[in-house]
Amino acid sequence: MTVWTRRGFIIAGGATVAACSNSTINQPASELNARVDQARAEMFRTIPGAEQLAAQAAGVLIVPDVTQAGLMVGGSYGEGALLIGEAKVAYFSYAAASFGPQIGVSRFNHALFFMTQEVLTRFRYSDGWQLGLDAEYTTPEEAGSLGVTTTTINLPVYALVYGQQGLILGATLEGGKYTPINR
Repeated sequence: MTVWTRRGFIIAGGATVAACSNSTINQPASELNARVDQARAEMFRTIPGAEQLAAQAAGVLIVPDVTQAGLMVGGSYGEGALLIGEAKVAYFSYAAASFGPQIGVSRFNHALFFMTQEVLTRFRYSDGWQLGLDAEYTTPEEAGSLGVTTTTINLPVYALVYGQQGLILGATLEGGKYTPINR
């Protein structure tokens, strides 16, 4: 059994934060918009059914290049834009922290499909929104296709992780917090 000292915990946490530093923090809106457009195009090009799901959604939040790192203590961070139709109407940050058996660094794109106007409104006008039981996660490897079905259309929020690079073992996206940011 590993016994953690305060010093070891602080060193592991500091290493995680350093590894998780993301060059996309506080970038100008024009750069963030370009990255969101690229991530959206990649999603539509590589994931069957994503474009159809987006067309049925009240809004889609796309967070490109989320950086995730962990060494017992883990963290994730990324910034993205909320799209209603083709328009970017607001910007949000995504942050998560975790503790447990995990090691590695990865990057991924993340999209939330808000399937009802009610949940989209709640998301937009809260001061922070936590992803919990109202969403279903999937990756392209698990889903195969994201076609809109009676099951998907009835979910209030549908989350998709795609474009993964790197490797992290033991940490998950679950429990992330989304916070409005100004750009």
